[in-house]
Amino acid sequence: MARRKKPLTQEDRHLWSAVTKTVTPTRPDSFRFTEDHTKPLPTPKPKPRQSFEVQDFRIGETAPDRQPGSYLSPSISDRIAAAPVRMDHGTHKKMVRGKLKPEGRIDLHGMTLAQAHPALTRFILSSHDDGKRLVLVITGKGKDRDDPGPIPIRRGVLKHQVPNWLQMPPLGRVVLDIREAHLRHGGSGAYYVYLRRPR
Repeated sequence: MARRKKPLTQEDRHLWSAVTKTVTPTRPDSFRFTEDHTKPLPTPKPKPRQSFEVQDFRIGETAPDRQPGSYLSPSISDRIAAAPVRMDHGTHKKMVRGKLKPEGRIDLHGMTLAQAHPALTRFILSSHDDGKRLVLVITGKGKDRDDPGPIPIRRGVLKHQVPNWLQMPPLGRVVLDIREAHLRHGGSGAYYVYLRRPR
């Protein structure tokens, strides 16, 4: 429970007034007193004046030499290459050099997303059930647009979507690693999919 403050008596006010007359403020301009000398009021600080002078210049003088480039997220190839290796490193080196022969392959070239997703799911799950370890998924690189427009558009819808499908259920539980294929197996238009051992 808060205690109530007692009001100052006339004797207290007289005593306080006598004390304040003997005190010299360290910064006299920083505050001022009210008439009854009980509450200090802050002195308003003057606002600094802003200068709007325009210096002499020549047109184009302050323009940067080069415009900054657009900041796009890394390409799917860069993201897959930077992903941690989850398989045996010796096998991984052989695979990315194209020295391992895929045990199965599926060509999704020309399919729509609605056609490609169930076909990929069937292929990966049946390959895993058959005990295959390395399969090749061909997506293609995508078509160049006639008029790309001002906004950059990534090429290859399947190329970008297939790695996501391979990491999500139900395929994520059987896929161990995904890498871009070597040139002899399709290069950036195909993926090596390394499967887990069947249980």
